[in-house]
Amino acid sequence: MIRPIEVRDAKSFIELSKKIDDSNFMLFEPGERNTTLEQQCKFIERILSEKKSIIFVAESEHNLVGFIAAFGGNLKRNQHSAYLVLGVLEEFQGQGFASKLFNQIFEWARNNEISRLGLTVIKDNIKAFNLYRKMGFVLEGEKVHSLIINGEPVNEYYFYKLL
Repeated sequence: MIRPIEVRDAKSFIELSKKIDDSNFMLFEPGERNTTLEQQCKFIERILSEKKSIIFVAESEHNLVGFIAAFGGNLKRNQHSAYLVLGVLEEFQGQGFASKLFNQIFEWARNNEISRLGLTVIKDNIKAFNLYRKMGFVLEGEKVHSLIINGEPVNEYYFYKLL
């Protein structure tokens, strides 16, 4: 099931995010996230109050197994665009959750006058790279040495999709 996040999901969302961070393909390093329940609740409340931002979660047997977040622009010049973050637990990858999350965010974006979606992926994350291409994202460029992972510089690919 795919649905918008609710404040009551805060604790589960923290746990989900920490597990996904362990993949070493997210911005947070494994074990780095130290979000409190109160902070997470406030973050969710803020996202829910913004017209151009949303988080959808994927549930399996009443457990959160993935999410997609859209962070939209708040100015006249960028309110047509949103930056996406996607995460699905490894054991649920390849089961269609990511595609369903993307399709939900595409529908939401069209209904909220968002015509440009962007996202980034660590260059070595081949599964995500292939998923983004499958979902219609276009490679926009490569940011060289954008992150340091395990003491080594890592490049990121930038993708966009026009709706």
